[in-house]
Amino acid sequence: MNSNSYLILKDFIYKKLISVDGILPIEKINFEIENTQSLIVQLGLNTFAQILSIANLEELSEEDWNRMKRELETHFDVEMESGVLIQGAEQMARDTTWWTSNKKQLNHDYYWSRYRELLFNELPPEVVKVVDEDTDVVMNNIDDPEIADFSRYGMVVGHVQSGKTSNYAALVCKAADAGYKFIVIITGGKNNLRNQTQERINEAFVGVSNSMPVGVGKFGNLSNSQLPVSLTTTQRDFDKKDANKHSKVINFDNISTPIVMVIKKISPTLTNVNKWIAAQSKNGISKHAMLVIDDESDYASINTGEEDDPAVINSKIREMLGYFSKSAYIAYTATPFANIFIDHEAKNEKLGDDLFPKDFIYALDAPSNYFGAEKIFLDDDEKFLVNIDDHLEVLDPKHKKDDGVEYLPDSMEEAIIHFVINVAIRNLRGQRNKHNSMLIHISRYRNIHRDLALCVEKYLTKLKYDFISYAALKNGENFADVIMRAHEIFSNRLYITDLSWLDIQKEMCKAIESVVIREVHSKSKVHLEYRKDTPTNVIVIGGESLSRGFTLEGLSISYFIRSTVYYDTLMQMGRWFGYRIGYEDLCKVYMPAETVKSYQDIMKATNELFNDFRVMAEEKRTPFDFGLSVKQYPDSALQVTARNKQKNVTDFYLDMRLDGRIKESSFIPIGENSLSHNLNVIKNTVSVLEERVSRKKINNNYLWEDVDKELVNKFINEFHIFKRDALGIASQMPIAFVKEFIKDRNTNWDIALYSGELDEQMNFGDISINIAKRKIQLKDDHYEIGNRSIASGSSEAIALPEDLRNLLGSNRSAIRRHMKRPLLMLHVFNSVDFPNVNFVAFGVSFPGDSNLSFEPTKLKINTVYYKNLIEEIELGGGADD
Repeated sequence: MNSNSYLILKDFIYKKLISVDGILPIEKINFEIENTQSLIVQLGLNTFAQILSIANLEELSEEDWNRMKRELETHFDVEMESGVLIQGAEQMARDTTWWTSNKKQLNHDYYWSRYRELLFNELPPEVVKVVDEDTDVVMNNIDDPEIADFSRYGMVVGHVQSGKTSNYAALVCKAADAGYKFIVIITGGKNNLRNQTQERINEAFVGVSNSMPVGVGKFGNLSNSQLPVSLTTTQRDFDKKDANKHSKVINFDNISTPIVMVIKKISPTLTNVNKWIAAQSKNGISKHAMLVIDDESDYASINTGEEDDPAVINSKIREMLGYFSKSAYIAYTATPFANIFIDHEAKNEKLGDDLFPKDFIYALDAPSNYFGAEKIFLDDDEKFLVNIDDHLEVLDPKHKKDDGVEYLPDSMEEAIIHFVINVAIRNLRGQRNKHNSMLIHISRYRNIHRDLALCVEKYLTKLKYDFISYAALKNGENFADVIMRAHEIFSNRLYITDLSWLDIQKEMCKAIESVVIREVHSKSKVHLEYRKDTPTNVIVIGGESLSRGFTLEGLSISYFIRSTVYYDTLMQMGRWFGYRIGYEDLCKVYMPAETVKSYQDIMKATNELFNDFRVMAEEKRTPFDFGLSVKQYPDSALQVTARNKQKNVTDFYLDMRLDGRIKESSFIPIGENSLSHNLNVIKNTVSVLEERVSRKKINNNYLWEDVDKELVNKFINEFHIFKRDALGIASQMPIAFVKEFIKDRNTNWDIALYSGELDEQMNFGDISINIAKRKIQLKDDHYEIGNRSIASGSSEAIALPEDLRNLLGSNRSAIRRHMKRPLLMLHVFNSVDFPNVNFVAFGVSFPGDSNLSFEPTKLKINTVYYKNLIEEIELGGGADD
């Protein structure tokens, strides 16, 4: 296939499709492809090429046209819902329609209309529509810049690498249309992220970069009288000298164009900006409305100090807001946990309110084509994951700064070959003009990055020699082991039917020559750059500099062995999230099994928290209520402890909200004694139930209702539970909190015994059940159930009346909202890996939701235990890059 002809024809059809108003009819893609094919037949390729003003076109195969159809369908067949809003009490009482019902209707959309046109060239129409709706909601919840003094604090929550920059770029455009004159975008603490963000703001809003039109500036409707003044560039952060030059020609008292700056979130830059704003206050700058967008707001912006001595970054952002009598602060983040820990009542006499999003929180949805953590880590087949363990031979996970890397683990060599295969496949698929990236993230230390880069360079040189020498031969794998290995990787890791291996092998000869290596850290000599005029195929090696916000273009292979128990840190390290249109089937994440489990746990926790978010929005709860819900989330106790460090505690209280949650004993102790003991505990419990309570049989499962809680308490105390800590937090079953819940709540329980899918049966007196089947892994000191999940999606519905069971299906959060009593769930199962062992486990499903009518379960721990928790979660120390 001639990839250039493919791209030209695909672009021709794409432009016809995006010109369609409204939702694209399903048959429209087929129609435009067939119409184009007919025109080519009627006119001939040469004449059609002349119509397109290009030199020549080559004929496409039927498979090329089919691939084009699939790619266009993937792009346009995208669903996306508007976000969910939680408002503060004061916010609910004021007018939050000023933008959509007034100003937007008065054609105040110069900047937004330009950016919308740009978005239509990049995103599906449905996504552009939702971006418009979402940013309208945020605009309504800040304030009209023409009214008297105001200060608004909000937070927008998205998904990692899901398009938050596009969202706040749209917000910037609309704010400028509304009359906000001073706009500050605060990014992370690294130059690469700031520069990338500046480039995107130039394209979306400014329209000019280095005196040349870019993005919206190429549409030809660039008005000098409305040209935004950017005090920063793609090469330079804020500089007082440059800003002062602008000050001499700008009349801040009656400025008509917006001023924008994109700055790093570091103390020197914020200090310089604040000094410059203070100096300009006498010229009238502070009377204008200011919008501050705090990107990656959970990083550095949080006040970790005392309120009378706040942290430096936090205090400088608050100082900046204080210069303006009209201001709106919007925190953007994909990991909102830290923002919620801000003291909503904190106020400093000099600095004013802290940055808690007291006025509103808005959660963005992700489009259906988003390649996110749920798709990667919660799909049962785990098709995007490659488990690795040979990295331990090369680098200790607890390595020190002065350790080194002498050679590559076998799994990393495989990942590098896999990456070259991906580049070749994308080239053959007509994506030759697209960037391709591979991420290697194994350490935070620069010297290890350098050692690793040398090892990768050495291995890549060998690959290049072997492929260039032998891959063009039909039987090249007979001459070079790496070619044979590449074929094995292709056969075992990928499921490609549209291309032959021989074609891919030949293309790898060309692709491998273009692959370069880039270290990304503060001391990098050659910087990573994705140019507009030529594709980059790059293996990127880094750590913290790649952990927040920065986008690796065309990322298809990730090799990742870092770990941490912090929700936000681990999620932000994942650069592999985003959009992978046309190559999602090539993507793989090479990762240790334990890290995979950590991501699975985080996704389950995050999904439940976001479900709380939706329920709270329906119930008109406030940001403060949502903050309490996060702080008391069962699996966040360690993270909460870390963020709420107290310097002089003797006793420390942990709060945990169990209402509306499920906890399961998915870690099983090793040893026949424990296994047989736990089976007897279940049998004894069933025996007592049979004597005291009538049972129901529901789909071969058994249910006992309205059981005295003392029987549940006896079961919990007798069952042997695997624990890594006294509270059971680290092993997923916070048993100490469950016991406290039973003790404090004056309620009876329901108990269920589940039957499985196997033919093998087990008797409990007069009751007989089929044993279930589960994936089981043997760890060093325990067994672990696959995905750390025991119950099926509809298991909890056994406690509901039949009509509700049928109505709610496997909607677990809805089921818990309708449950009358807590449910103890008893399971017996085995595994193909351990065919002669019967395992038992239990789960506890707690009724309710995020409604805060119940008090959380509280436990007091002493200083020694508190310090042990802190040491455990802070293992590994700080960053070096």
